[in-house]
Amino acid sequence: MHLAYPAVLSALLFCTGLYGVLARRNAILVLMSVELMLNAVNLNLVAFDVWLSRAAEETLHSGQALTLFTIAIAAAEIGIGLAIVLAVHRNRGTADIDRLRDTSERHDPDGTDHDARTAERSDEAQKAEATA
Repeated sequence: MHLAYPAVLSALLFCTGLYGVLARRNAILVLMSVELMLNAVNLNLVAFDVWLSRAAEETLHSGQALTLFTIAIAAAEIGIGLAIVLAVHRNRGTADIDRLRDTSERHDPDGTDHDARTAERSDEAQKAEATA
């Protein structure tokens, strides 16, 4: 098989994954798009490994070894990523990336920050003490 076929397929898969990362709002779909990009890289590694091993007549297959490491790293990444997304969904009730803010901040349902309201109350208390 010619090298152009897996290279074009890999480029299409990578572009599809990149579009998914940039355009999607759901965190799980973003993780799936990252996996698609990693699989495109794996396809390139194996295709170029086979092509280079035919040209040099070596049997080292370092591209295939790198692919196994990439698959292991991708499995760990998706496991940790899904755990984080599920924890955020449990706490916030949504997996929409645009609606999520920093997890260290506390937010009220009416849209105001807890820290901003506390600061306003302390300013009001200081004014009340100054006038009394």
